[in-house]
Amino acid sequence: MDLDAFEELLTPRGQRALAEAGELTGADPVAAATTLRKTYDAALTSAALTQAGLRERAKAKFGEDAGRMYFTPHGLEQSTRTEVAEHRARRLGGATVVDACCGIGGDFLALARAGCTVTAVDIDPLTVAVARANAEALGLAGRVTVAVADAAEVRPEDYDVLFADPARRTSRGRTFDPLAYSPPWPVVLDLVSRAERACLKVAPGIPYEFIPAAAEAEWVSYKGEVKEATLWTGGRATRRATLLPGGHTLTATGVTARVGAMGRYVYEPDGAAIRAHLVGEVAELVGGRLPDPLIAYIAGDEPVDTPWAARYEVNDVMPFSLKRLRAALRERQIGNVTIKKRASAVDIERLRTDLRLNGKKSAVVILTRIMDKPSALICDTTPPA
Repeated sequence: MDLDAFEELLTPRGQRALAEAGELTGADPVAAATTLRKTYDAALTSAALTQAGLRERAKAKFGEDAGRMYFTPHGLEQSTRTEVAEHRARRLGGATVVDACCGIGGDFLALARAGCTVTAVDIDPLTVAVARANAEALGLAGRVTVAVADAAEVRPEDYDVLFADPARRTSRGRTFDPLAYSPPWPVVLDLVSRAERACLKVAPGIPYEFIPAAAEAEWVSYKGEVKEATLWTGGRATRRATLLPGGHTLTATGVTARVGAMGRYVYEPDGAAIRAHLVGEVAELVGGRLPDPLIAYIAGDEPVDTPWAARYEVNDVMPFSLKRLRAALRERQIGNVTIKKRASAVDIERLRTDLRLNGKKSAVVILTRIMDKPSALICDTTPPA
């Protein structure tokens, strides 16, 4: 979809085509295109069907708003889930914000709804047109100004807050190297150095050496899946993990987890706590210890409920060997296993096949290392809610 096709999609005729395309969502693509081509030209048909498909995919991130919004494939992929964007926006409500690489506008929509006044830019004219259409469609145009501009030309000193979500895809696919972001990390850091406050959305796996020393680094998990990291400047430097939708938050205290033997229970910390290097803090919450000092499983003797970790009751601990694990599972009549691993080179799907199980019971098998020795834990299936 090019800019001309998208702009035609915004006309009354284009809106009719889009509505008809929406009714054909899920139908055979060839049949849907044939139906629309009876009324509309090829370019508009393609744009309408593409947009209808993107709206359907966007429901997982944007809920009901997806049906009124506009997307590009790349813009939808990088855009922030609404709940996560709203979490960030609550910390900035009422500020004047410059969004230096706005994409399709998912973040500035949340900022505007939180009371911010936003100036947003993107270097791509089509993306800017989509972002502007989203502000209009959701009734937020009065709080948002969108323009085509290079992020490097932004003057963050003219605003209360700099917000930046650098693109993390290249022509070869997703990149995990901040130096390959667009704009590149040095440009982002230059903007940050001139901002009173800044909020940077980055990949959860950002190397620690790229995090500014004075920043708060926050990892956000949504329903148990780590979605992103956010770097905040202008406040206290710390590490934080946040769980959504519950809103639980955990910050670094400097505690170091003690090391000790496996217990009756094993706790699997949420990924946000692991990314934020807060395993020691989680261990303290459950009164636990680390069976191995380098691996983020926590052993405990008591069943402590916490949103920060899944808990499994340990039925057996053994040195890892296929033959021994298979025998132990068969003895327990285990036919269905959920296999988890950390610091193990075992191929999970191959192991599942090689176990050749046929019992009626279920279990969780955890493959890990305990004091540098490959080990297997057989645990109860379902952790507590």
